[in-house]
Amino acid sequence: MDKKVKMYTLSTCSHCKATKRFLDECQVEYEFTDVDLLEGEDRMAILEDVRKWNPQCSFPTIIIGDKVIVGFKEDEIKEALGL
Repeated sequence: MDKKVKMYTLSTCSHCKATKRFLDECQVEYEFTDVDLLEGEDRMAILEDVRKWNPQCSFPTIIIGDKVIVGFKEDEIKEALGL
């Protein structure tokens, strides 16, 4: 798979955990940032990034290639990954 997968998540979010578990099960490599574990300027900078992709700033925000999926939507994630 050649699409880069990046996620903005919260460490305590059940939908975020489900998304990570799903990607692991599909053996998809991904990067993620648990936004709630960041502090100060780091957190502010990441939240600005999230807002560019998802103005509501809700989690998980998943970027697959140039497609943005907000929330754990298994079918949309599969489609974006070409699974």
